[in-house]
This record gives sequence, C-alpha cells and structure tokens, in this order.
Amino acid sequence: MEFSRITYALKQRIGIISLNWPEKQNALDDQMVSELTQAFVQTQRDAHVKAVILRAEGDSFCSGMEHSYLQRISKYDFNQNLQDSTNLMRLFQQIYTLRKPVIALVQGEAIADGCGLATICDFVIAARETAKFGYTESKIGLIPAIVLIFLVRRIGEGRARELVLQGNIIDAEESFKLGLVSNVVPSIDLEKVGLQLANELITNNSGTSMGLIKELLARVYGMETSDALDYASHLNALTRMTDDCKKGIDAFLNSKPIKW
Repeated sequence: MEFSRITYALKQRIGIISLNWPEKQNALDDQMVSELTQAFVQTQRDAHVKAVILRAEGDSFCSGMEHSYLQRISKYDFNQNLQDSTNLMRLFQQIYTLRKPVIALVQGEAIADGCGLATICDFVIAARETAKFGYTESKIGLIPAIVLIFLVRRIGEGRARELVLQGNIIDAEESFKLGLVSNVVPSIDLEKVGLQLANELITNNSGTSMGLIKELLARVYGMETSDALDYASHLNALTRMTDDCKKGIDAFLNSKPIKW
C-alpha cells in the first residue's frame, strides 16, 4: 500500500505509523485522514502486528488542520461537512477501538485535531523539551466535537471543560499533571522509550487479553450499571475459554515461562 502523507513499517511485531508531511507540520487534511485510517485498518488485519506506535517526522507531531484544507471546508455545505466530519470520526474510532495497544510519541506541537489524534491513543509519551498540547478550536470558531467524547473519558469532564473552553496551549509537564500524557521523557529518548513500552506490552501480556480489555473499555462507558456488569460478566466468561487464557493458566500453575 502506497502513501503520500504517512509511512508504515513493521519492526519485529510493532506496526510503526509515521506522519510524514513535515513541511506542513504534519497537519491533517482529507488525504492524511484517509491514509491514517487505511494504515490503522492494516495493523488490525495483520496478525504479525501486536502493538502500534504513532509518531511523526520533523519538529511537530501534528499542528491541526492544514491551512488550505481549512479554507476549503469553510466553503462546504452541510452534507459535505458532515461527510468530512464522519471521516475524521471513523479515524478516531478506528484508533480507539483497535484491538491492539497504540502508543503516541509526541514531539513539538500536537494542536487541535492533532491533539485529538494523540488523546485517543492508549499511551501518550511526550518529549519534555518540545511537546505542546492544546485544543485551540474555539479560537477560530470551531469546536473539538468528536474528540471531546474521548477527552472526557481520559481526563474527566471538569479538566476537559477547562482545556477546551480556554483553548490554551500547555507543555508536556502540565499535560502529564492533567492525565493527558502518560509519560514525559527527554526528547532524545522518545523513540527508545516508545519501543521499550511496546516490547514490554507484547512480551509480558496476552494480545487477546489486551484486545478484550480495550473492547470492554470502549463499550461499557455510559452503559447503565446493570447492563455494564452483564456485558462484563459475559466477556469474562468468553475470555476464560480463549487459547491465551488456557495457555496462561497452564504456565502459571506449572511455573513455566509464557511466550506471548
């Protein structure tokens, strides 16, 4: 599969998706959204991929919407804007519900939809010296509508309200305090720490279990308590019947190492 805005590579069992439009600060346009969606679908289908890293070339992770794209959507009618919004929604949903852990490595700016792109990943590792995060949509008359659903889940409604209503840009340390970022590391160590985390997840944990945990997290939020518990008990029962569970229990009871 050929891409013009991104690159995709498989390193051992890690799918590495890189935003590769550095001359535009890796900004999003319809082509970038389409290519990212295709790449994440590919990682889901590829049985060799056990974890995914989302990273970027250049000085910025993703600076939001590309300027000519912004100008174009400002002239769209409702149906065109709805289709375009739906495409972005599908990308975010694809990443959020992917049955494999996704790690974002953020250097430089992650602004507006670029901040959203990082937010929906399972882990966000930020470069201490350069990473900047912000939902700045309200400053130009837009709203972070789609990602707000996921942002509230990540950091809670109170903090999400402050972040999106003020539209301030915050650094890596402040983002960590808010819970937006999982870890802050020196810029020089960003790639190394990301690969270490991906390898730890792949080596130490069942891929089936991680996938089912992500499914549980995606589905139970907002359910009535009784419905959520019913769903969770059914998923728990099904998990006990998987090959990974049988393998894991056998290894645990017989004090054998597990090779996932």
